[in-house]
Amino acid sequence: MADVLMNKEQIMEIIPHRAPFLLIDEILEMEVGVRVKARKYIGEDEFWFKGHFPGYPVTPGVLMIEMLAQAGAVCMLSKPEFKGKIGLFGGIDKAKFRRQVVPGDVLDLEVEMIRQRGPVGTGKALASVNGEKAVSCEITFVVADSDK
Repeated sequence: MADVLMNKEQIMEIIPHRAPFLLIDEILEMEVGVRVKARKYIGEDEFWFKGHFPGYPVTPGVLMIEMLAQAGAVCMLSKPEFKGKIGLFGGIDKAKFRRQVVPGDVLDLEVEMIRQRGPVGTGKALASVNGEKAVSCEITFVVADSDK
């Protein structure tokens, strides 16, 4: 089992997400602004299973992309120049859904930044269960001020 670099409380010091929409549990590895490995434990009581789908619980693909985005946000917002800011979606490209993610799965989340220009960047993202790809995509983000 990997060591935990950040727990939920530490993650919440960096990104503004809160329950029920904080969708990552741990940061396992991080090279600030470059790459991150995070984890989400998929419990039977996740809020989405009540309706997706009764009797056949499957984690929605869009929520797995959100989990990847939150991991990427921790990586980018840990940079000193982005402290106190938020990450917003700029785009999702090349999304592929390869396996269902169900209660009891441990979802490993990896994001590697492949481009960044100022407050806009793109990360190559992969979510997997026991080394088996579940979701892959490229996510584009924009770092913005958190006050309107």
